[in-house]
Amino acid sequence: MSVMPAGRSRESPAAAAQRIETRVRERITPSPEELARVARVRADLVRAVQLAAEARKSPLTRALVAGSAARGTFLRDRLDIDFFLLFPPELPRAQLETEGLALAEAILTKPERKYAEHPYLRGTFQGYTVDVVPGYAIGDPSKPLTAVDRTPFHDEHLRAHQTPANVAEVRLAKLFLRSLGIYGSEARTEGFSGYLVELVLLQFGTLHALLEAARSWRLPVRLCPPGKEPPRLPPDVALILPDAVDPNRNVASALSPRNLALFILGAAAYLEHPSEEWFELPKPRHLSRADALERVARRATHVSVVEMPRPALVDDTLYPQLRKAERAIAEEAARAGFEVVGSACAAGSAALLVLVEVAHGRLSAVRVQDGPPAGLDRVGSFLEKWTAPGAPVSQGPYVREDGRLGIEVRRTERDLEAVLAVAIPRLSLGKDISPAAAERTQIRGLADQPESLELDRALVDLLGKRLPWLGPR
Repeated sequence: MSVMPAGRSRESPAAAAQRIETRVRERITPSPEELARVARVRADLVRAVQLAAEARKSPLTRALVAGSAARGTFLRDRLDIDFFLLFPPELPRAQLETEGLALAEAILTKPERKYAEHPYLRGTFQGYTVDVVPGYAIGDPSKPLTAVDRTPFHDEHLRAHQTPANVAEVRLAKLFLRSLGIYGSEARTEGFSGYLVELVLLQFGTLHALLEAARSWRLPVRLCPPGKEPPRLPPDVALILPDAVDPNRNVASALSPRNLALFILGAAAYLEHPSEEWFELPKPRHLSRADALERVARRATHVSVVEMPRPALVDDTLYPQLRKAERAIAEEAARAGFEVVGSACAAGSAALLVLVEVAHGRLSAVRVQDGPPAGLDRVGSFLEKWTAPGAPVSQGPYVREDGRLGIEVRRTERDLEAVLAVAIPRLSLGKDISPAAAERTQIRGLADQPESLELDRALVDLLGKRLPWLGPR
């Protein structure tokens, strides 16, 4: 996307935005035929699973299609169906999974097992991709037994309050967020969930009104009256909006500060320079190792790549740990004396990568070690330690201008790769990453790292940072 203006236009930004939004709404609204077809598929799904449940005498309580397929908030020709199978709360968890997967296998074509909080199946039904997810038919949405148990309550709330005009605005908002790459609450994305978008649009009415408000937001953003915030909010919360069916839950908990800030900046930029390109899906970005090495050479920096085996985790469980590992490795590089320019991470099917860019890949041969001020009891132990035979002293001990003792210590490891190799076995990288990383980590300079899809993604994040609407450099 590159939407900065090439010259002046007689049309005001507000008029241009209104014209663009009207045209995009028409473009992305499903046709009456598509809406009717989806309604038939929803009914057929429910009938099919009810027949399968009767055949195996399953304790299925309720089956429903929820999400965008249920409320018509999907974009034209872009629909995946979420189908929920709800069972009695007293059913043991293992049986819930067994029954849910068995019923899904009975109705789907080419079912494939996926994992979130618990297993679910993805397959096709009458030409549509369908995720069949088991859960519990609970009576109180504030007391869910699984992560999906509130879904029927969300669906009922939105159906009761949405209008056709509001549904059209939800579609528009989803596409705007997709163009920025911040739609989706998965841990890998940390963006706006579909439910969050629909609640926000109920509050603001139109995407344009939301953008006008958002352009002046400051983090953290509270979209609720004072004193009505959900309890136990984390210190880095970006957006606060209580769940309409469970006020103790923050609907926006998955949204990262970075992505909310990107939305705020994007809102202001769009309102100043509206263009239909703000409603186009972003093109995948790539950065080969060869191109990345050219950029690194121009920047006169150094990039190290830490490659670790991927544990058997789904992305939603893996990515919080991978980001923790990235922070720990970058912080260790800084503690060792490197000037960290940036870091990035990515996960492949078998490997995890953490990239660290530093101003210089090799440290000086010595480092300065601070000592205590003269007169303190610790002076004796400091001198004893650093004057002992074999102490790695390059110069000192001596008294500095500020009256403290000082010592200059010879470094045993000077290259970033060597420093990280020593440090990683003792770092806390995430409970599922650390055990394997301690034994099977490979650390290389970028020039020696094999090409891979995950390396491509990490290089884009590390060396391709730029507001998306400005276009490439």
